[in-house]
Amino acid sequence: MRTFVHTSHPARVIFGSGTVGDVAEEVRRLGGSRVLLLSSPPLAEASARVRDALGGLVVAEFDGAAMHTPTEVTEAALVVLREAGADCLVSVGGGSTTGLSKALAVRTDLPQVVVPTTYAGSEVTPVLGETRDGQKVTRSSAAILPETVVYDVDFTLSLPLSLSVTSGVNAMAHAVEALYSADADPVTDRRALDAISLIGRALPRLAADPADREARADLLQAAWLAGTCLATVGMGLHHKLCHTLGGSFGLPHAETHTVILPHAMAYNAPAAPDAMHRIARALDVPDAPAGVYDLIASLEGPTSLRSLGMPEPELGRAAELAVATPYPNPRELTAQGIQGLLADAWHGRRPQQPAIASSAARLTEQVVASFANAPDARVRTLLTALVRHLHSFVAEQEVTEAEWQHAIDFLTRTGQMCSPTRQEFVLLSDVLGVSSAVDLLTNSRTPDTTPSAVLGPFYVEGQPEAAHGSDISGGLPGTPLWVDVTVTDTAGVPVKDAVVDVWQSNKDGFYDVQLPELEGPVLRARLRSDAEGRLTFWSILPSEYPIPQDGPVGQMLSAVGRHPYRAPHLHFMIDAPGHRRLITQLFVAGGSYLDSDTVFGVKDQLIVDFTEQTGPTPDGRAVEGEWRRLDHSFHIAPLTD
Repeated sequence: MRTFVHTSHPARVIFGSGTVGDVAEEVRRLGGSRVLLLSSPPLAEASARVRDALGGLVVAEFDGAAMHTPTEVTEAALVVLREAGADCLVSVGGGSTTGLSKALAVRTDLPQVVVPTTYAGSEVTPVLGETRDGQKVTRSSAAILPETVVYDVDFTLSLPLSLSVTSGVNAMAHAVEALYSADADPVTDRRALDAISLIGRALPRLAADPADREARADLLQAAWLAGTCLATVGMGLHHKLCHTLGGSFGLPHAETHTVILPHAMAYNAPAAPDAMHRIARALDVPDAPAGVYDLIASLEGPTSLRSLGMPEPELGRAAELAVATPYPNPRELTAQGIQGLLADAWHGRRPQQPAIASSAARLTEQVVASFANAPDARVRTLLTALVRHLHSFVAEQEVTEAEWQHAIDFLTRTGQMCSPTRQEFVLLSDVLGVSSAVDLLTNSRTPDTTPSAVLGPFYVEGQPEAAHGSDISGGLPGTPLWVDVTVTDTAGVPVKDAVVDVWQSNKDGFYDVQLPELEGPVLRARLRSDAEGRLTFWSILPSEYPIPQDGPVGQMLSAVGRHPYRAPHLHFMIDAPGHRRLITQLFVAGGSYLDSDTVFGVKDQLIVDFTEQTGPTPDGRAVEGEWRRLDHSFHIAPLTD
């Protein structure tokens, strides 16, 4: 059992495009009426937009925010604040402006509204790092945490690509260190991995198109997630080194984070192997430190301290400063070890992967490169992602040759079980939830349409035509079921001549294709809707049933202790000219296995009443005892929706 303590830091977050229009209301919500607007000269345009949004609330401005939050700058801003009688701080910019706002807030207890323009993430942390006399000192306090953060994606669109890369890696560093922190917890872990994955995917997209708004939005969301991680669990070696190099040697903040991160990860990797495995999985790389380095290099980000102006002779002193007052870290810090880390960072050396991991990485890249000339871009993308995922899985799980051979045999037997009337591969996809996942992604519909569901392995092309009111049960025993359904579009207009295929199991849970003694198809038919979009037929009440257990899929379920049962349902496939095809199922309310359907196919909106009835039937058919009635309207979407 994992033991942990999770602390949440209260803050209000507004995220979107054009949200700068909410800044004035947020100031008033905090009781402010006299704003000191903080920025720096490079942010004149962004500051002007915030000033316009605040209108008459602005009583003073200070545009002298500086990197590493020098105390002399804070003192100068305090003079402006007091002379203006400001009662609220609004900052626009990156970590430097946010740092100044925090420094003022902790000295005055004024509320803060922050409008970030980078991906620093510090806006959601109660942490403040200030530089005095060449030393950067970090402290944490509830009074430091900004009350409101207004994330406006529009404010990041003009951030140069080079700064976007370093700022994004800066945010990634917060998430990476959260995963091997002694204070880590499940909530923070999930946020950290989401942030790392978002950054790893978004930065290459941004490099391809710096105007990609969705990539910018993903990075900004990742910055928020990573910042909350830092706020919850604190900092380790990476942040200590960056604070030392920035505060004592004047190195640029985000660029230093970018250079140091792969090397700090490599130093800690032996003491935090699980964290490194999870980071590698989030980035789809065999080795986390090398993968982060490669990401930075591919984006032409800085990879050496030498390029940032760090004097090589000062590496020893930097190591001594870092070791003298260390932050909590999974691996013990030694002056010699840290100096070696800094030397690798100064030269820009790629972190060394274990020999096997390095060979595996080269193999992965060779396979991916073989798809470069694929004429179909989508095929190239799918195969590239598939290979990376598969190779990462093999490396992460250290798959043995015997396990590989077992998997090959399993897939071979799966193929051998397939026939015109049985699709074992579809069944495998179903029980692994892949079919339902594809359904969710492909067939997501508006609230006005009927939800879709998986096709299942027992659909057969060429369903027999049936007339309205006919009985599709073929005389098989079971509780009689009268089905009366209507097909409409999303506006409720009846859809005429819709082709509706229906199929189901018998009362024992078998489909006709599983019963060789039956002559011809039963419990399946093709009907067409009339001018009112309506169709009717008789059948029998479907039952819960086990999926086939005589093949490899059934054996897999048995091996993991899963039951093979599906909840009772009736299949429908509706196809009408000018409309999207709908594949769905209707589940019997009160039926078994609704909450544990073995193919994960049940959706609440598809659980409907198969109402118990006795007495006269709708078409006058004589039925002794109980029968059931299903009345339902299907709503299908026009192709233009």
